[in-house]
Amino acid sequence: MNFIDRERPIGIFDSGIGGLTVVKRLAATLPNENLIYFGDTARVPYGSKSNSTVIEYALQDAKFLTTKNVKAIVVACNTASSVAISVLKDKYEIPIIGMIEPGTEFALKTTRNKKIGIIGTRTTTDNKAYSKALKKADKNINVFEKACPLFVPLAEEGWTKHKATYKIAEEYLAELREQNIDTLILGCTHYPILAEVIQEVIGKNVKLIDSGIAAAELVRTEIERIGLLNNSNSLGNREFYVTDIPKKFKEIAELFLSSPVKEVRKVELEDILR
Repeated sequence: MNFIDRERPIGIFDSGIGGLTVVKRLAATLPNENLIYFGDTARVPYGSKSNSTVIEYALQDAKFLTTKNVKAIVVACNTASSVAISVLKDKYEIPIIGMIEPGTEFALKTTRNKKIGIIGTRTTTDNKAYSKALKKADKNINVFEKACPLFVPLAEEGWTKHKATYKIAEEYLAELREQNIDTLILGCTHYPILAEVIQEVIGKNVKLIDSGIAAAELVRTEIERIGLLNNSNSLGNREFYVTDIPKKFKEIAELFLSSPVKEVRKVELEDILR
């Protein structure tokens, strides 16, 4: 592969700001890579939508990223990962990395008592993508799932320590605490934004699994395998695109990434629907 090929960016998409948790992990793991993030903020959340709609949106998001000549796509959305990964892999030849596979492997390596909790959107938990993957790898694993749909809007609002967030977390996580889990998969990329609250409520002895960390390592492995690892010594560029509210996205992105965001560009939905 030539130098220009190696300089091609990695594309990341999500329904909103949640995928920024994956951008943060990718930037730490692969600081020299150029990253392009696409947040479909006009249609957030994906977790409350049907499988067919999520697949349709995921195909549109990926199509937009391919117009930027990306060398790999990270589906930084557990909902889309649970229903659209196979469709995307069939359509594109570049590496497509989701959240389910790396998150599952990370959880299996972490648990000691084989009791793993999963929290996610309704679509993710209804599809039982993590449960199926965990059981396939180890039939003796005990899995406990809980849909936590209100965590997404709380994260989108930036309510990381709000008293309402604590109250909702107490309600959602009570039954998981009773199951004596030692590992909890954050089955939505929005949830690491609320990790401090979740950890406090679920208990310090429960290990939280951020699929973004595992996904970043898998991205490194995949692009290295196909000879497209960026060998530049300079920090990569970061570009951000959204379908709505770029100003608010910029504010939250800077807060979460702890670094300035030069520009957030708005993409018209009509353009990605063509």
